[in-house]
Amino acid sequence: MEQQTNTANSHNQPSPSSWPTKAWLLLSDVRAQSPLIQCITNFVSMDLMANTLLSAGASPAMLHSLEELHDFTPHCRALCVNVGTLTPSWLPSMKTAAQLCSQLGTPWVLDPVAASASGFRLKACMELVELKPAVIRGNGSEIIALSMAFTQPGKVSTVKGTDSIHESVDAVGAAKLLAKSSGAIVAVSGATDIVTDGNQVVGAHNGVALMQKITATGCSVTALIAAFVAVDKLHALDATVSALAVFGVAGELGMRNAKGPASLRMHLIDALHGLDEAALQSHVNITSLS
Repeated sequence: MEQQTNTANSHNQPSPSSWPTKAWLLLSDVRAQSPLIQCITNFVSMDLMANTLLSAGASPAMLHSLEELHDFTPHCRALCVNVGTLTPSWLPSMKTAAQLCSQLGTPWVLDPVAASASGFRLKACMELVELKPAVIRGNGSEIIALSMAFTQPGKVSTVKGTDSIHESVDAVGAAKLLAKSSGAIVAVSGATDIVTDGNQVVGAHNGVALMQKITATGCSVTALIAAFVAVDKLHALDATVSALAVFGVAGELGMRNAKGPASLRMHLIDALHGLDEAALQSHVNITSLS
């Protein structure tokens, strides 16, 4: 893959004091514009992903039929592709929708779930990366595997399941390489969420550990990233960092009333729906790691 640069996203980062304002403005834009976000995603995540988008003010569409894409996808403001329950019959829809978005200048976001769990899955993820996503978001192990697939293909090893065996900070180098080679903003979820364009590295330090015990939280924040990028596609790095922080703050606020993963799921959605500027100003924690 040829090395590319993220010219549309290369600009000075907001100062630490302005990140909460940036996050609030983007969330406000999502609420005001209610962008239509198409999600071609796994069966496990559809419910929480749709409710996350609705709670943030976006309009989700969980549509994956190949026969509908040429009519529907051009009307979307962004696309989210998640390969969690990948099958040979779904891959053509993912690739066609991504191709349409690339042709139309519509941003799309890739979630390479368990990228190295099988040769079929890794090859599919690599083919999707070639279709120019604006953002790639995964856990540490997924980003390391995908980066190695392009730079050291003979060294990619198969992993079991979707859980990461690497911390996000372990994947900074891999994320930078993947960003440079793909032209995408790369986000690595973890205790600290890492976002890079290949040069700048930004950390979002929000969220609670119990969110990892709720299936599809990672998938859902990928969809939220798509909604934020939809309203500011020229600054995909800022939009990605802000979406991660906003989702993390919603988790922190939801945790105040939660007794376990099930109740946190409910309260997280409520908190995201009710987020106001004061909450983001006092809770958003984003720093430069470059």
